[in-house]
Amino acid sequence: MKYHMMENKLSPSIYRAMRIACGLSPKSHEAAEIGLRNSLYTVSIENHETTIAMGRVIGDGGTACQVVDICVLPHLQGQGLGKEIMSHIMKFINTQLPSTCYVSLIADGNAKYLYEKFGFKDTMPDSTGMYLEIE
Repeated sequence: MKYHMMENKLSPSIYRAMRIACGLSPKSHEAAEIGLRNSLYTVSIENHETTIAMGRVIGDGGTACQVVDICVLPHLQGQGLGKEIMSHIMKFINTQLPSTCYVSLIADGNAKYLYEKFGFKDTMPDSTGMYLEIE
């Protein structure tokens, strides 16, 4: 498969479509615009001008950051595209963030095995991940 990496080029419409295609929760166009504009780093993989994988780093860029929105189109999973996205994210983390920055992520299902390959560890029992749904 011939593909190329795109850094900091995700559009709100592609971002929203990828989230839906990959089984992530939908986001409004307004939320996508704000989120992408405030991202520290975005990376996507394109194949013949079609986005097939993506990921982002969000946070303050100094003390705390989070890896989010890692997704690969379902029919292309298992081909190393998630690993490729994470490799680019790790390069950003290792070259652009202070060494004392706390970098976290939430791993869904078996994705934890991918993230472990990049040095991420379970926070339990030291801490527990939590979330708040705004209605």
